[in-house]
Amino acid sequence: MIIIAIIIGVLGGFAGIGIRAMILWISEISYGAGDNFLENVLNTSWYWILIIPAIGGLIVGPIIYFFAPEAKGHGVPEVMEAILLRGGAIRPRVAFLKAVASAITIGSGGSVGREGPIIQIGSSIGSMVGQFFRIPSKKLKTLVACGAAAGIAAAFNAPIAGALFAVEIILMDFAVAQFSPIVISSVMATVISRSFEGDFAAFIVPKYQLVSTYEIGFYFILGALSGIVSFLFIKALYLSEDYFDNKLMIPEYLKPALGGLGVGIIALVFPQIMGVGYDSINNALYGNMIWYIAIALVFIKILATSLTLGSGGSGGIFAPSLFMGAMLDRKSVV
Repeated sequence: MIIIAIIIGVLGGFAGIGIRAMILWISEISYGAGDNFLENVLNTSWYWILIIPAIGGLIVGPIIYFFAPEAKGHGVPEVMEAILLRGGAIRPRVAFLKAVASAITIGSGGSVGREGPIIQIGSSIGSMVGQFFRIPSKKLKTLVACGAAAGIAAAFNAPIAGALFAVEIILMDFAVAQFSPIVISSVMATVISRSFEGDFAAFIVPKYQLVSTYEIGFYFILGALSGIVSFLFIKALYLSEDYFDNKLMIPEYLKPALGGLGVGIIALVFPQIMGVGYDSINNALYGNMIWYIAIALVFIKILATSLTLGSGGSGGIFAPSLFMGAMLDRKSVV
């Protein structure tokens, strides 16, 4: 198990590097080269901003519909379903097709994150390696969690967070007996990620100092507002999925194109909602965001992400959740 965990960690680390490279490549094809995705979008003609997300959806729809329906959505529920209902068995093709579908969705401007896909890709790798070595179902679930931990660790340069996420969310059991392989996979993925991309945090948060105890009250308010926004996000996402799945009577493989077109229309006015949104998050962290625009972006991001995922696009909800939280932060609102 230890040796297999090392293999999964290494493969998961390279998978995280690979999907980031694919997203960058597709975004450069779509909006031009540059380190800042938002600036690239702003420098793009309006008709391309409108069309490119729809083209991305038009490509992703058939890939998901004909080859891997599991690649639809944000990934983590599909991994949990495999754990609970199929003993951890995930089809090998899911890892590759999830990477392709998510890279196209995100790179073309879909309002989703890359963390969910990386988790599902890592989990698929863990399941694939376990099935190759004919690991029993009980231990196969642990290997799926190893892959999920490797994905999170590679995405955020955070080995401890990766291991705890896999235990709490994927296995839903803190008393798991096979905790050691999960930690090893997480650490190995971090080593691979740092070797190729450096030892950098996902976000550089400005230094903060408590000036007055009265500030604590605002954190209670921020927490309550975040809970309300999270509730609205969940409801909007479920409503969008229900509408596209059950009420919109067009071929399934065309629905992501319609969602992409909706995102393009929104982006004509609010380009900040396109892609993973890390550039806008950094602007909010440093207070470079007008407060009323930040408030508007919270709800517009909910709409854009619900359109992307509800219509059948591929991507995660973790980055959109971070985006909404950053827009609610006192540096951007007060």
